[in-house]
This record gives sequence, structure tokens and C-alpha cells, in this order.
Amino acid sequence: MSGPRTILVTGASSGFGEATARKFLEAGDRVIATARRMARLEALADEHREHCLPLALDVRDREAVMSILGSLPGPFSDVDVLVNNAGLALGLAPADQADLDHWDTMVDTNIKGLTYCTRAILPGMVARGRGHIVNLGSVAASWPYPGGNAYGATKAFVQQFSRNLRTDLLGRNIRVSLVEPGMCETEFSVVRFDGDKDKAAAVYEGMQPLSAADIAEIVFWTTSLPPHINVNQLEVMPVAQAWSPFAVHRDS
Repeated sequence: MSGPRTILVTGASSGFGEATARKFLEAGDRVIATARRMARLEALADEHREHCLPLALDVRDREAVMSILGSLPGPFSDVDVLVNNAGLALGLAPADQADLDHWDTMVDTNIKGLTYCTRAILPGMVARGRGHIVNLGSVAASWPYPGGNAYGATKAFVQQFSRNLRTDLLGRNIRVSLVEPGMCETEFSVVRFDGDKDKAAAVYEGMQPLSAADIAEIVFWTTSLPPHINVNQLEVMPVAQAWSPFAVHRDS
């Protein structure tokens, strides 16, 4: 496709979403930036007048998603790329102590919100015979860690949902890509630890994590390849992160 594309980025008020929106805008594309924090989106739109459409949207609200994304205005109506970025982790307690409200919020956002946005945009892509869905997952989908219980499970859903989308869309000229980052310093850990910035900073102490800009670069690259190429799944970690041996509990 020649000319500017129309990109929809969810969770665009910070982190991966904001960096990804900026990357596409800087490349000359049109961006629909959605999130709950409208003030942040308006600040982004002020920098890119006419090319950025800020929309207040909670992806957990099924009716709002279908209504708002089903009535996009003018040049923003035909979405070429959907970046399903909105998501979060809450808490790090073991499963027997976890807050059920945290689990509900992660399921509602990471799973339901992603499926709502996909379902709202996908029929238009199918009708036009083109499009690209990029889902933001996590290495936690494949590699468990203590306290990652529900969060890892939600990202495992994103992984399998992405694969099944590919099978459903075979022959429809629509690409589906899954990007699964490892340790990346954004607001992610601040949210996970309920605003405790010191605890969040300690997660990345003494190592160089990925940045939001790194992930934005990868998302942009996957969508900029020739149209016959589909990046199915891309797992990325900082060099300072790797896997550990299996944990073994021994009776003393």
C-alpha cells in the first residue's frame, strides 16, 4: 500500500502504546490513539494536528468499543493496522494470596479488551482485503515465574488467539503478528506495584532493560515488511535477561 496508512493503537497514553503511536506519526502515517487518559492523548495530538485522532476509550467496555471503533470519522475510518497494546499486570502475590479484583482486571483488559477491539476492526479489514493486526504479548506467555499466575495466563491467551486468527484469516490477505517483550522499563511495574516507584525501579536495578522505543521500532518494522511476509511471533528480551534453571524444592 502506498501513501499514509491508518493505524489504531490502544493504550496509547504511555509506554509501548505512546512510543508506537509516535513512531507511526513520525513516519507520516495517520494514528488513532486510544486510552482512558484523554489529557495525555490530547498532548500527543497537539504535536501532530490532523494526523492524530485521540479517543477516550476503555477497552474493557464492550459497548463503547463497538460503538466508537465502529464509527470512526473520515480519513480514519479504514484501519490498516491495529496495534492491540492496552494491557497491564497487577500484583505479584502467589495465587493463594492474589487479589481477585486484580485477576478480574487483567482478564477484562488483556483478554476481553483485546478481543473486543479485534472484533470491532476485523470485519472492515476483511471487506477491504487488507490489514495487519499486531498483538502485544509477553514472554510470560511461555515462561512462568512466581507471582505471574493470572498475568502470564492472559498473555498465553493472546499468544494462542493470535495463532488462531492467522488460521481464520488464511487467504484473506490480512497479517497477524505477535510481539512478546521481556523486561522493559515503562510504567508497567509502577502499575503492577500500585504506584510504588521505588519498588518498580528495583526490578531494573543493575541491568539494562528494553525501552518502549525499542518495542515501537519492532512493531513498526513488522508492519513495514513487504505484504507477502508475516511475522507470526517475535519474542524479545534484553541481553541481560535469560532463563533460569528449573526451581526444585528439597525437604531439609
